[in-house]
Amino acid sequence: MPTAPQTTDELYEELQANQRRPYGRTRTVTAEELVDAAERFEETLPLVRALLELQEAYTYGSEPRKSPVAFARLLTLFDEQPDVFDENLRHLVFWRFKWVAAALRALPEIPRTSLRQWLTEMRERYEKAGLGLQPYYGQAYRLAAHVGEDTDLAFELWAARTRTPLSDCEACEISERALYHLASGDDERALRTWEPVLAGKESCQEEPARSIAHALLPLLRAGHTDRARELHLAGYRGCRRNPSMSGEVGRHLEFCALTGNEARGLELLAENRNLFDEVDSPLELLDFLNGVEVLLRRVEQLGHGELPAAGFPGRTWTVTGLRAEVHGRADDLAARFDARNGTTAHTDRRGARLGRAPLLEALELTLRTRRLDEVAVVPGVPVAAPAARAVAAFPESLPELVARARALDEQGHPDARACWTELRTRVTAPDYTHPDDPAVGPLARLRADLLADEASRRGERDDFTEAAALYEEAAGLYDDAGTPAHAALARAHAVLATAEIPPQTSARAASETPSGLPADGAADTGDTDGTDGIPAEVAALTAAHAAMVRLHAETSGLAPYQEVRLLRLRATALGLRLQASRSDGHVAAVLHEVGLLHDFATRHDIPGQIAGALVLRASTFAISGDLPAAAAETDALLDRLEAHGPAWHLPRALGLRARLRLGAQDAEAAHADLGEALRLAADWPADAVDTARLHGDLAEACMHLGRPDEALRHLTRSAELNLRRGDRFDAYCAYSNAATLSLDLGRVEDCIALLDSLLAEPDVAAGEPDDRLVAQLRLTRARALRAGEDLKAATTEFLALAAESAGWDDDPGSHAMIAAETAVLLAEADEFDRAREAADQALAAHARDPRHEALSNCLRELARLQARQQGSDGLAGALAFLADAGRVAEEAHSAGYEAHGRPLDSALAYEYGRVHAYADAYEDALAALEKALALIGEPGPDNGRAGEWAECVRFAAAMEGVYLERPAPALARLDAAVSRLTALGHTEETEPLTSLAARLRDEE
Repeated sequence: MPTAPQTTDELYEELQANQRRPYGRTRTVTAEELVDAAERFEETLPLVRALLELQEAYTYGSEPRKSPVAFARLLTLFDEQPDVFDENLRHLVFWRFKWVAAALRALPEIPRTSLRQWLTEMRERYEKAGLGLQPYYGQAYRLAAHVGEDTDLAFELWAARTRTPLSDCEACEISERALYHLASGDDERALRTWEPVLAGKESCQEEPARSIAHALLPLLRAGHTDRARELHLAGYRGCRRNPSMSGEVGRHLEFCALTGNEARGLELLAENRNLFDEVDSPLELLDFLNGVEVLLRRVEQLGHGELPAAGFPGRTWTVTGLRAEVHGRADDLAARFDARNGTTAHTDRRGARLGRAPLLEALELTLRTRRLDEVAVVPGVPVAAPAARAVAAFPESLPELVARARALDEQGHPDARACWTELRTRVTAPDYTHPDDPAVGPLARLRADLLADEASRRGERDDFTEAAALYEEAAGLYDDAGTPAHAALARAHAVLATAEIPPQTSARAASETPSGLPADGAADTGDTDGTDGIPAEVAALTAAHAAMVRLHAETSGLAPYQEVRLLRLRATALGLRLQASRSDGHVAAVLHEVGLLHDFATRHDIPGQIAGALVLRASTFAISGDLPAAAAETDALLDRLEAHGPAWHLPRALGLRARLRLGAQDAEAAHADLGEALRLAADWPADAVDTARLHGDLAEACMHLGRPDEALRHLTRSAELNLRRGDRFDAYCAYSNAATLSLDLGRVEDCIALLDSLLAEPDVAAGEPDDRLVAQLRLTRARALRAGEDLKAATTEFLALAAESAGWDDDPGSHAMIAAETAVLLAEADEFDRAREAADQALAAHARDPRHEALSNCLRELARLQARQQGSDGLAGALAFLADAGRVAEEAHSAGYEAHGRPLDSALAYEYGRVHAYADAYEDALAALEKALALIGEPGPDNGRAGEWAECVRFAAAMEGVYLERPAPALARLDAAVSRLTALGHTEETEPLTSLAARLRDEE
């Protein structure tokens, strides 16, 4: 707190501001400072209010040792100056006796006799004040349940009594009753009791999050796996990182451990690492550590004790090391509570939790399924995927393994990569000795082979800079080894990789940003090389092709498999140039090079390169727009592959035909091709047949066929495969699309859980991925939070994104969209001044990169919200928003822009009517609606605007007949509209009109 409050009004303002902060150290320290400030005033009331805030901060900040101290001061003031306490403050004092009882139970150093003495104090004060004793018996039951003695009797004495104004809320009492039945072994009755809370009918600050955490395992035991999954996602968000709910976090960790989601459990543990340091309640800490140990034991049992784990501050931990530390601390805490209580309840309960066996082998909790061997992966480093098929055992003899790897590599066989991986492991071993074998060659040759393989992998992940460097290094080693042909081929690869490096680091992000980014259009991101305006990428690929032609001509002694690869690289360079330029003038050059490649491969009977040539030819026709020719070439390719092989080309070829069929709007046939491609792809390594792309294309086909749930599965599978091969950009793009689709499907918690997982990735937290892609992930998450009615968190994220996107000089349109959404959220929170500021930012950005429809929608919604919430007092502000919307509509009309939804002019007129209606200006509202009707025009039999017209008629009739009390013209308007709509076959649209007409006739 910069300066202490100088007046009581300032103190109260600071108290209110502090109450809006989340519980934690900042709020607690500020509350302590405000108590110090309140003590300087002569009045007692400011100190009372400050102490109340301080005790609340201690209670919900998980500091039970301090809560009773603050309450003792408060109680002294209550006893000495009762007149200071009005009815509300008096109620709070008696309510907080329960808080102190809970705080004392949480401290094992407090004797059991002291716990009973406090309950006696509570009872006596309640009786003296004439208050009902049900809250006292509630605390007596909680003490009995905590100790593990006389629980049944204590429960009956509490549960049978009538509730009073000082009783815990309905949600909390339901939770306590359910926990009693759960402890008695009656899962079914516990779940029935919990139902109003789990269904969201009863809630409070801690509920339903607390009940959900305890209900997860009973739900699983009862077979309600889908509901357990849904509640885990929703409930975890309600308690994560919250010290006062650390026990509930522990139960979510336990749930992950017992459902085959150990990797997610470790991820959640990392997200809650603050709890190891911030939980000051021994009882909460014990509950948390119990759940942590269940998780860590399970991970250790599965053979992953060496994995890193988030734990107590001050050192790094492995799963095994942390489990041992947690075990000792939790054992000690349980023993201390049992010693205080004179029972073994806490040790017994702890043992029961640790002894539970997994309830399910695997329950898919989130859209992002992870394995334990992926937890410690360094971003960008590939992870071995589960084997799709058995690969022949590697020879123990290194010369034999080298011979196999090189032979398979010459064929382009997918199994070559596994051999190179095995060789890399052997060669990099500390005890490696290179054999003196002419068939293997010098070490430089083998190192060059391994570098070329690594460069190929980097190129597949679009890391062209690193790929080019590795190829150049490999070429140098090939020279050293006396193999100039290999060196020439490596240099050709380096030339092409260099040409593929984007002119700007943002170029790829601009062209591959996932669907869902706010956009009405696309900005021109093409860079030129400064020579005749030729795009830099096109110029680079032209130069690369020329360099490879020269290299080809200058290199002698090429083996056929090497020469055909050089021809393939030449054709590829020109194909990429055509893809970049889309110029008809570049088509012939590609087809010429492809012809050379095909002729050479046919002459030397190299099946893999024959197939490659056919793929390039079909792709060239597709890029040039000749889809019939592309389809014919692809059919011929598939016929050849089925007859002559190689079989590993079939999945890619089917994928190509599927994309062509998608382009021809034949989604059903595309879906069939992609399904077959995936079936065949299972026989080969995923990287070799690009299984990730097949899943991505199949997701697109599913969307065309109206199968969004199936599409979602393929999107997440595509992302998972990209992650495993180290292509994080494409993986995040696929996950971003999956998150957007899950939000569109109403799977809000799935969306949030997926995005939380991605945004917690180390490389994302370190700012390594493309900033626009990360912004897209955050934007989707903010929208999901809004859809999930977590408006505070959504607004915070939107404000942060609006501030960041203000600096996107190359993309002001996206800033306009984000600022517009931010403005609407602020308006929904009644912060219209800040909403106006955000809207002005959106308009300024829109002026640079228009987003007509989105801005018009935003401004109309802002006007509606302000008029609805402020009535006539907000009319001027609402009309200002509509005036801005009018200017946007005029700009759109001048630019020839056509809205995808309602036309902007008629939508604006309708909103003028609604805004005036909220402000009780009914004549102005009716005039605006008449204008809207004129703009919409009369509906026709096939007119998609019949619903909009009918709504305008209904609204105008309501203004006229209800608010202006002119029922006759209103009824005439309604009857005429109903007759017209009925004659046109729009019977559904007549229902609200006939309903209003009946109401008006009843009131005549």
